[in-house]
Amino acid sequence: MELRAVKRDLVAKVAAPLNPSRTDPVDPYLPTAGNHGYRVSRYELDLTYKMSSNNLRGQAVISGTVTESLKTLHLDLSQHLTVSKVTMGGGRSVRWSRPRGKLAVTPSEPLAVGSTFTITIRYSGNPRPIRGSWGEVGWEELTDGVLVANQPNGAASWFPCDDHPSSKAPFRIKLTTDSPYRAVVTGTLVAKKRSGSMTTWEFDLPYPTSTYLVTVNLGQYEHLEVSGGKVPFRAYLPADLKRGFREAFDKQLQMIDVFSDLFGPYPFDQYKVVITDDELEIPLEAMGMSTFGRNTCEANGADERLIAHELAHQWFGNAVTAAEWKHIWLHEGFACYAEWLWTEFSGGADAGSHALRYYSKLQNSPQDILLADPGPGDMFDDRVYKRGALTLHALRLTIGDEKFFELLRAWVARYSGKNVTTDDFLHMAADHSPVDLRPLWNAWLFSEPLPPTLGMPDGQPGSR
Repeated sequence: MELRAVKRDLVAKVAAPLNPSRTDPVDPYLPTAGNHGYRVSRYELDLTYKMSSNNLRGQAVISGTVTESLKTLHLDLSQHLTVSKVTMGGGRSVRWSRPRGKLAVTPSEPLAVGSTFTITIRYSGNPRPIRGSWGEVGWEELTDGVLVANQPNGAASWFPCDDHPSSKAPFRIKLTTDSPYRAVVTGTLVAKKRSGSMTTWEFDLPYPTSTYLVTVNLGQYEHLEVSGGKVPFRAYLPADLKRGFREAFDKQLQMIDVFSDLFGPYPFDQYKVVITDDELEIPLEAMGMSTFGRNTCEANGADERLIAHELAHQWFGNAVTAAEWKHIWLHEGFACYAEWLWTEFSGGADAGSHALRYYSKLQNSPQDILLADPGPGDMFDDRVYKRGALTLHALRLTIGDEKFFELLRAWVARYSGKNVTTDDFLHMAADHSPVDLRPLWNAWLFSEPLPPTLGMPDGQPGSR
């Protein structure tokens, strides 16, 4: 109990919002990110990036709807980027200021509830990652290229935004950069034009997308089309990694088919994979794409589970996205369980074998995490991933395979493009269960000690 109290005190100290007029941060886990009073309906970004000088010039056109009366509208934007002009409506200049980590825009008249707005922001600078409790996130220079890894609050390192997973909107992104480099951006490439030493790449992302799931990759990449699947699969990688890629990703199309059967149709119109020329400690998911380091293509199949994990995020995390970061088990627990399902349904060890293995490991680990609300310091802890997966396996054992997979497919079908909470899942699970699941949830989600069994606590099926 003492350790838990210390955690609560730390969260309270971290959670002081920057805007003194508000006492309620958008998300207590990330009190400096996200903004009140509006919903973004569309982002249009026009970017020019010079690789040699790490210089970014941008124009962001952001449209939205006001949800509470606003005298000042706040956006997230790194202090490393300098704003030169802000206009609204028909191009009228408006007052703006730069409180720490924010762009504060003050229109000539307050914005009324229900009104719509369009803000145009011109900015420039040398983008760099945003430092936080989870390391550095956002725009990052590679040895010869760029990688953008936004999770959880790095989008503000390269464009003004409402940087929170509950703020989803379509994107249109135009990026001009040095011609030797290929731009691989979230969305579908709809236009490409070379002019002198520069090439402009334009991408359309029509799906409602959280800012942390938008990414840019720049590198001297070759493009591979992998044929034979129901979903278009495209890869972008250094030329010398083609053979390693084919070996590492030879089961990718089969994975898409297996997950489509288990979770429902693949949520987007394509799947893209980028292999950077640098090694990466962990791969990264984005909307309709994933990024891996060259080490994945040199691992002789050892990273197959990570390839499955990132693919699973297209359903759990990208299509269906947590409303707050405390619900992250709905992303990571599901993607981790998908790793186990992949081996089971592709002829390897079944999910139960994986569950027993990690149940034993968690028994020998500190049991001080509340899965339904792990706290900002632990939300990326591997115990959240594994306990989340074990929770799903316990649910599967309790309600049976038929109802379990019906539930997963219904979950994606109902909430694709939307944000969800743990309660949303519990309510839907109740509709698919013949027994009362409250003892299971109390043991796995709302208690810190590991339950004594993998199924319903004490082996009791419960009654509805």
